[in-house]
Amino acid sequence: MRAVQIARAGGDLELVERDVPTPGRGEVRVRVEACGVCHSDMFAKEGVMPATPFPIVPGHEVVGRVDEIGPDVLGDWNAGDRVGVGWFGGACHHCEPCRRGDFITCENGRIPGVTFDGGYADHLVVPADALAHVPDELSSEEAAPLMCAGVTTYHALRTSPARPGDRVAVQGVGGLGHLGIQFAARMGFEVVAVSRGRDKEDLARKLGAHDYVDSEAVDPGRALAEKGGCAVVLATATSGEAISGLIPGLDRRGQLLVAGAAETPLQVDAMSLIGPVASIAGHASGTSIDSEDTLRFARLTDVRPVIETMPLERAPEAYDRMMTGDARFRMVLTTER
Repeated sequence: MRAVQIARAGGDLELVERDVPTPGRGEVRVRVEACGVCHSDMFAKEGVMPATPFPIVPGHEVVGRVDEIGPDVLGDWNAGDRVGVGWFGGACHHCEPCRRGDFITCENGRIPGVTFDGGYADHLVVPADALAHVPDELSSEEAAPLMCAGVTTYHALRTSPARPGDRVAVQGVGGLGHLGIQFAARMGFEVVAVSRGRDKEDLARKLGAHDYVDSEAVDPGRALAEKGGCAVVLATATSGEAISGLIPGLDRRGQLLVAGAAETPLQVDAMSLIGPVASIAGHASGTSIDSEDTLRFARLTDVRPVIETMPLERAPEAYDRMMTGDARFRMVLTTER
């Protein structure tokens, strides 16, 4: 089979031929149809996590079909089933978080494309508990980004303190943010999009935003406060400084919900949290059933990612477009020859 691997930390993405893997106990093999290119693929590319084994095949936004089932697989999975695999690559089911039902914080949790080979390939092998059913109404290319960017924003919003009718700000109109705006609008929130410049205002409003804040023209935290404050601010940017500047825009008992992996530290004035009894929370994607819920909601409410597709062999180009911010808004690799 074809696979795009990284031989060492900081190495190049290279197309290679590999043997088709065989699923082990509790595992299934998936024939990949589409795989999204996520900013978190950088963790594999640069060897950020010590647990990454090299060479590694990146990719954790995978949609394809089950084509072999290993021994002792539990659940209703059959050859030919259309499935998705996201950041959640299976839990151990015996550590303390797992025993408490908190599988996304499993102490031994696995990540496709980071701790084991992912979806930049014709096939991948995953634990069966990492699988999500994919609705027929979603194409593989559309569904792939929903396995990470989609579930991250959808699950963050649905488990947040915000309720229908509340004001919610989504920072960034990019890979995460353009989905966050759609999900927030479909959930019945008053949505304020926050981004630099006016270039993305029309798009943000088409996606469902009711209002727009240009963070280059005004102080975004102050602007949100002047609108009455937000029950939740969903932060998707990679700048800690930009995220920190949104804290004054929280309403009483509001929550800054950090879904983007900021590359610089957040800086917080304690009184900005103490006075309004506000909080900051992180959000780590979701489990396979959360991904399945995301796909179902997207189907029901017509939420779709804005994507560009490239064939598998152009993975280095797709990765570079994602890292430079040139993608509009998610790059998706396809395996059709």
